[in-house]
Amino acid sequence: MTRHWFAVILLVTLSFSNWARAETPLEHVDVFVSGKDGYHTYRIPVIEAAPDGTILAFAEGRKYNAGDPGCNNEIDLVFKRSADNGRTWSLMQVIEHAGTNWSSANPATVVDRQTGKVWLLYIRCKPGRNTYKARPGTDDSQVIVRSSDDNGRTWSEPTDLTAVSRDMKDPKWGITVVGPGGMIQDSKGRLIAAAWRYAPFGVFAFFSEDHGRTWQRGQIVPSQEGNENQLVELSDGCILTDFRAELKSFRWMAKSRDGGRTWGEPRRGLPVSPVCCAIERYTLKSAGDDRDRILWTGPKGPKRNNLVVRISYDEGQTFPDERQIVSGSAAYSDLAVLKDKSVAVLWERNNYRYITFTRLTREFLKKK
Repeated sequence: MTRHWFAVILLVTLSFSNWARAETPLEHVDVFVSGKDGYHTYRIPVIEAAPDGTILAFAEGRKYNAGDPGCNNEIDLVFKRSADNGRTWSLMQVIEHAGTNWSSANPATVVDRQTGKVWLLYIRCKPGRNTYKARPGTDDSQVIVRSSDDNGRTWSEPTDLTAVSRDMKDPKWGITVVGPGGMIQDSKGRLIAAAWRYAPFGVFAFFSEDHGRTWQRGQIVPSQEGNENQLVELSDGCILTDFRAELKSFRWMAKSRDGGRTWGEPRRGLPVSPVCCAIERYTLKSAGDDRDRILWTGPKGPKRNNLVVRISYDEGQTFPDERQIVSGSAAYSDLAVLKDKSVAVLWERNNYRYITFTRLTREFLKKK
């Protein structure tokens, strides 16, 4: 009898242990907390995995209020580093403080696999200038690039890419904005930045074929206005852009067969409220993985609530699998694949009070 009850207790204990492992909730770590380190609000999260495995988290430090560039605010570009897969984070560092009431905003990053450099693009706006108030043909708003040769410890001096990323002769084109996020290196080694313009709204890409020495601008996606776009390379070498549709409850997607120089007609994408979402290559069969997978994150809704990750097995045509990352308030997000094939998500939480890190394990992402 004693042995019988011991066996029952052991079986129940093992079953509970297995259930607990299967149902272990995701861990969330707050990286930037509004009101801390001299900033009213932190917004626009971007995450990158450096070549040595360090995780880099970027954000806008909005000094006086939660408003965008040009809205009686001063915005610095800030970042933190994590050497333990996001469990703990360094003290915050300021990459750029452009000046009183200037804005350094909208970061986008990529690692050059051949050189090991981390590339960082962003915009710099003069006081009072933003998407709607930057004047065509001027330097009211600039596109800036920096790079790091030491996994994000230090950064190069800024280089101005404004004349490449914008048609300075266009009488309506007042600003080019990168991403935020969404920069990639394709299988040919080209660095490709997702970008959009105003006015009117329109998405495109600009790219470097010589590891960042020179850059070229591609054409605007036809037919549909949009902004806050992301990029992913498909298994056939085409580039897919996923972009925000203003005042609509879904995204747009368009494909380029020439590395972002030109784009085909866009098609309707995933359902979501107007917000910045992330798309990322996760696995690739031709690289030795079991199948092709693309990940996408955004708020399921209603509005900016309930962050989910969606998984595509057919190169972005459909996203049949969905996992809930968190319930409650959630807005912008960005993705990075880590060395152990887990996935880093950096996202805005609780009505912009926090920018939070969440690590999605391979088990969490497996097809159910």
